[in-house]
Amino acid sequence: MTAGIRVLDRSGLDRLVGVLQGEGYRVVGPVARDDAIVLAELASGAELPAGWGVETAPGRYRLRRRADAAVFGHSAGPQSWKRFLHPPHRPLWHSGPDGEYVAAGEDVPRYAFLGVRACDLAAISVLGTVLAASGAFARRRQGLFTIAANCTEPGEVCFCASMGTGPGAKAGYDLALTERLDDDGHRFVVAVGSAEGDRILSLVATREAADREVADARADVEAAAGKMGRAMPPGDLRTLMRESRESPVWSEIASRCLTCGNCTMVCPTCFCTTTEDVTDVTGEHAGRAERWASCFELDFSYVHGGSVRESGDSRYRQWLSHKLSTWHDQFGTSGCVGCGRCIAWCPAGIDITAEAARLAGEGAGHVGG
Repeated sequence: MTAGIRVLDRSGLDRLVGVLQGEGYRVVGPVARDDAIVLAELASGAELPAGWGVETAPGRYRLRRRADAAVFGHSAGPQSWKRFLHPPHRPLWHSGPDGEYVAAGEDVPRYAFLGVRACDLAAISVLGTVLAASGAFARRRQGLFTIAANCTEPGEVCFCASMGTGPGAKAGYDLALTERLDDDGHRFVVAVGSAEGDRILSLVATREAADREVADARADVEAAAGKMGRAMPPGDLRTLMRESRESPVWSEIASRCLTCGNCTMVCPTCFCTTTEDVTDVTGEHAGRAERWASCFELDFSYVHGGSVRESGDSRYRQWLSHKLSTWHDQFGTSGCVGCGRCIAWCPAGIDITAEAARLAGEGAGHVGG
């Protein structure tokens, strides 16, 4: 037997959801809704997307029926966990007819995230660094209970292995599950990552994992690293982006890019916001709110009467260069975790890995091929 590694059966996963709810957590996990795997608060484990997988490609995302009842047999959907920790819209204050200023109250839920992929675990960690000074983010992250789902079937646009973030969870989880379906049944090999994780798991019936089960689970995750549908080119991407500033590739990308900002909206680490002041038609009520913004918006770089980045190629270059290069200078890590969402949800089918490879081909002498 392997000490510390447990096995949870399929009904046990449903019980785990109930235990977390009984402990005061709001459990958020994947569900099949609106022709996609989205993230929503679960009423029970029965809402998990059993038997659903996805097909992805540049500019394409489709649900498909699986031949089994796997609940984590799918890759990243259009939403990331960022929306719960760094909401897309957050009221700041409002005033009424008497002009009294009222700060917006914020009910901060005690979340339990179920089914967090390794790439998204890395994204939460990245946001923790980027938004370290944000009290709102810190309050939402405080007390977060995280159940990771190790990836054994990466999607066609996944490239976390080449970014060093997956497919297996490395840190930042309370429990980590590896789903297994074979002749021995439907079960989850569970690793404990925290004292709270150990406590919660003790409230659910489990058994000790056999050495073979642990070895098979690890082998499945290791094999997934070789099944990625995409990969970033090897070499120093920070230098590549810096030395490719004048590359004609940017203009060619811009000829296809719609500057719609979809890539920034689905990205689990993009963090930019703006504030909006609103009034009603009577003029008696006013308020201010924070919402997500995108560096693809023309007004995003508006300074002193004009926008710094007016062209599509300059805006795409800003996004990709920041994500892969200057993010290191600001925050000490890459801003990309290899989830592939920006590829699948780009309406023009622009592939971040393919464009980086094109730039690497031009600058091969600088990045070693």
